[in-house]
Amino acid sequence: MILLPVQCRMARAALGLGVRELAVAAKVSVDTVARFERGEELKERTIDALKQALEAAGVEFTNGDQPGVRLAKATAARQVRSGSAVKPTRAAKAIRGPKRPRGNDR
Repeated sequence: MILLPVQCRMARAALGLGVRELAVAAKVSVDTVARFERGEELKERTIDALKQALEAAGVEFTNGDQPGVRLAKATAARQVRSGSAVKPTRAAKAIRGPKRPRGNDR
């Protein structure tokens, strides 16, 4: 199955991931993610890396009549229990890594 740019944007939104976080998880540059989401052509292995990172974070891609995205059942269940579909999942937090201090705490 081919990952489409719109599916990538939808998956990031569903997981609460930013472009930088996906880039780190997929081991590609931020510019590469942005170029893909704009619809520019990338190497197949780069698109596969993006897809695998999103799937590891809890997304399933659908290509029925219209391409789409859905959260894996376990991911969706965690979000319902936590009371917010916008709140990042545990998998998304794992991609992001530990919180870094802000401001004067650096």
